Amino acid sequence: MSRVEVDKIQQQCGSTLTVGGGAGKTVTVDSTTVTIGRCGGTVSLASGATQSGFGSSGPVVDWQTSSIKTGDFTAVSGEGYFVNTTAGSVTCTLPSGPSAGDYCGFIDYARTWDTNYCYLGRNSSKIQGATEDWVGYENGQQVTLLYVDGTQGWLPISENLQSSENVDPFVAATGGTITTSGNYKIHTFTGPGTFSVTKLATSAPNSAADYVVVAGGGGGGVGEASPGGNRRGGGGAGGYRESPGSATGCYTVSPRGAAPATGITVTATGYPITVGSGGSIAPPNGPGGNGSDSTFSTITGTGGGGGAQFNLPVPCGGGPKSGGSGGGGGGRSGCVGSSGGAASPVTNPVQGTAGGPATPGTSPGSIDAGGGGGGALCAGAAGAPNGPGGVGGAGGISSINGTPTARAGGGGAGSEVGAGGAGGNGGGGAGVSGTGTGTSGTVNTGGGGGGKGTGTPGTSGTGGSGIIILRYKFQ
Repeated sequence: MSRVEVDKIQQQCGSTLTVGGGAGKTVTVDSTTVTIGRCGGTVSLASGATQSGFGSSGPVVDWQTSSIKTGDFTAVSGEGYFVNTTAGSVTCTLPSGPSAGDYCGFIDYARTWDTNYCYLGRNSSKIQGATEDWVGYENGQQVTLLYVDGTQGWLPISENLQSSENVDPFVAATGGTITTSGNYKIHTFTGPGTFSVTKLATSAPNSAADYVVVAGGGGGGVGEASPGGNRRGGGGAGGYRESPGSATGCYTVSPRGAAPATGITVTATGYPITVGSGGSIAPPNGPGGNGSDSTFSTITGTGGGGGAQFNLPVPCGGGPKSGGSGGGGGGRSGCVGSSGGAASPVTNPVQGTAGGPATPGTSPGSIDAGGGGGGALCAGAAGAPNGPGGVGGAGGISSINGTPTARAGGGGAGSEVGAGGAGGNGGGGAGVSGTGTGTSGTVNTGGGGGGKGTGTPGTSGTGGSGIIILRYKFQ
């Protein structure tokens, strides 16, 4: 083997020194330190040759300048990507089943990673020994990752990443009573307050909130104070609104027809919360008061309609009140009983149903009964001849807080004889016959108040106050 000993090899011209004899040749340098000229330069191997001893500054990333990434994608080993998060956060999924020596790089294209994060999905491999995704969230950040082994997985060989535990990519908010259900946080308001969003999620879908908004239920109506007049009170009504749960994962909602496709997308602001109070009890021979509205953002639940009273002269049936759900009708013997109040205003999906009609009194001495108040799902039932009073309509059932709960049931109607009507499932108060007192709607369900029949003492029930429940993803 021939050997040449010289103190210095220098290129004849230019800044590139080419060594190696072609494909299959190996160039070996004894020292791991190689100096190329006085001012640096490069050593270039001939095509197909290999080298050892020159050292290495790490893998050379093939930057994909022709394809700026603005949406989620899966990286390929050896490639580098310019990730533009101007329009929203981007998830870069690392290669699947990597081998030792695989590498890829990522650069903040528009210097927006501090606003919309760049997530690195580990794709079942570890990142710096951790079984969690990592995130770039610094303005102008750049990182190159090299896969080492199954113990440490991907390691950064330039720049540092932050663990996803150090960055919260979800909504942060205050207000109301806060509980959790799985990956979701629930804010419950039983009175006025403010839902304050202090931080938005880094992607729009995680900034969505589902809701249940229930207004105050209407108060029950009452019959004539003196006994023997065969007067009836109508049942109060409840009102109800909800999103279908599509924004924050599947949970049970009531089957109420067409519903909005999503919940509310929140912004970083304070949302005033109004929780409606229940309608007042009826004065003697008077109607129940309507409940008050409940409001969150653009969603308003309308207060329930009060139950109807008996009224003279003919046709004797005092008009029930419309509301989120309508109040039940009232009447007396020998008169035409009134129909139930309507659900108003009409929303999509509807937030309530109509109250039930009173049973007409066809002749003096006949016994009739008031109609039940409408509920979120079912209309109030009509009063029956000779009693009992009409049953309140059933309310809606939602598991927004992790527990299936019925709310916004209609109030049962009063009757002169026989039993008063039962309250609807969801907090509706029961009606009463004779001299008893109607049951009030359950607090914070929006249930309608129970109506009262003829005689003293006793009165109708008040409507139940409303409630607002909000739900969003927090982890």
